[in-house]
Amino acid sequence: MAGRERLLVIGGDAAGLSAASQARRRRDAADLEIVAFERGRHASYSACGIPYYVGGVVDGADRLIARTPAEFAARDIDLRLRTEAVEIDTAGGRVRVRDAASGAEAWEPYDHLMVATGAVPVRPPLPGADAHGVHGVQTLDDGIAIHRALEADSPRRAVVVGGGYIGLEMAEAMVMRGLHVALVDAAEQPMTTLDPDMGALVADAMRGLGIDLYLGEPVAGFDTDASGRVTAVRTEARTLPADIVVLGLGVRPGGELARDAGIEVGATGGVVTDRRMRTRTERVWAAGDCVESRHLVSGEAVAIPLGTHANKQGRVAGINLGGGYATFPGVLGTAISKICRVEVARTGLNEREAADAGFAALSVAVESTTRAGYHPDATSMTTKLVVERRSGRLLGAQIVGEEGAAKRVDGLAVMLWNRMTVEEMTGLDLAYAPPFSPVWDPVLIAARKAAERVERDMHALD
Repeated sequence: MAGRERLLVIGGDAAGLSAASQARRRRDAADLEIVAFERGRHASYSACGIPYYVGGVVDGADRLIARTPAEFAARDIDLRLRTEAVEIDTAGGRVRVRDAASGAEAWEPYDHLMVATGAVPVRPPLPGADAHGVHGVQTLDDGIAIHRALEADSPRRAVVVGGGYIGLEMAEAMVMRGLHVALVDAAEQPMTTLDPDMGALVADAMRGLGIDLYLGEPVAGFDTDASGRVTAVRTEARTLPADIVVLGLGVRPGGELARDAGIEVGATGGVVTDRRMRTRTERVWAAGDCVESRHLVSGEAVAIPLGTHANKQGRVAGINLGGGYATFPGVLGTAISKICRVEVARTGLNEREAADAGFAALSVAVESTTRAGYHPDATSMTTKLVVERRSGRLLGAQIVGEEGAAKRVDGLAVMLWNRMTVEEMTGLDLAYAPPFSPVWDPVLIAARKAAERVERDMHALD
């Protein structure tokens, strides 16, 4: 290799800095210069930990930071905070960056470019959306602002807009801080990645925690007082008083910078890459929430923003940039969350997604206990399996329950990854002891019921 090469990384979180770190492990500073740009004040932090910092479970925002700029500098990675990439010139092999403090701009040349621009929060242009007291939850700065508002203003009433993972986790954080919490969502159920029957279990559990749910009610705007502070959230049906509002409306891939540079972006809005995380533009790679991935069950392109995917994709890209060989096979969309004592998990396809992907599917939902029924810590859980008709192949799974329920989704994800049938699953040698499981684990019970359903269905079809 002739001369020292230069790798620019746009984005200073999971995907971008995983790629930078892996590339550095394989190529030293004399061979590869690495410069990473992050437009925020913090980098290399756990965004997933923000609700737990807000809720007081994590003591201090600094606990969420994995590595500081100084630590990266010690590894010869030049991490520049408050520096935003505003334009990519692929023909010239350069990126225009802007310093947030001074506004000064400069062109930075590259031999290799890593695009890790993450996701963009959905924030509809509603009246009052920019009012003081209306908070997003995208960056660590957002989390710090919410934490400060809770400490300084002592709010009593919180309204969370959006019933996805972030909405649920922020509702939990507000409950833990002692606020009265209302959750508003345009959808008819929280957690729309679940089937309606499982989403209803989540809704019932949230109401049992004292959270007021207003479902099927799109937000129309936010009322403010004379000082510009939010005072209420308006839906089409009602006005909800609010001292603090948290927006958890989800995110979309942040692919605009790449798209504007002529780098291919798919129908999902995510950057298109191959299995090695290369884009179709020479010398440009991409990873994380800004890319689209292949779903391993449906085979379709999907954009699923999860830190697990971002870290793995960044690692793959970095290995390849460092001269090695690695691939990212695809995703199942395995995810887990909780709100107080209620745990929620899913993997693969739900019923609607299976139908949209062209599968003839059936499903079973089985109520069981997390431990042996006689154990004092046993709690209830419901396991739902979505299965292909005739073949009995597992297509997806969902879990709603209390402590000890949701992490069973990991085993189900492994079964799904290996294209197992529910009949094969019934014979799995899963661990048993009363403090951990009934003698028939809930996964095995659900698999057995699904296998019986597949058999009955085949007889009916014949």
